[in-house]
Amino acid sequence: MNDDKEKRKKVFDSCPHCGQKLSPWQQVLLSVDRALTCKNCWYRIILEPPGNADDQLKKPNSDKKFED
Repeated sequence: MNDDKEKRKKVFDSCPHCGQKLSPWQQVLLSVDRALTCKNCWYRIILEPPGNADDQLKKPNSDKKFED
């Protein structure tokens, strides 16, 4: 449970593209919406939902067409 809290605290405090400092309000929006556009360079910061990457790897691909 402490790991989840630590992951939530790892929200960006600045834009990874240009380094512009994000305001506390922008940090809150990023943690809630998981996406934010930097006002300085217009870079879209998109965070993956926790556990989503693992779930996608485990799911079988339903788009495959099976031949008889």
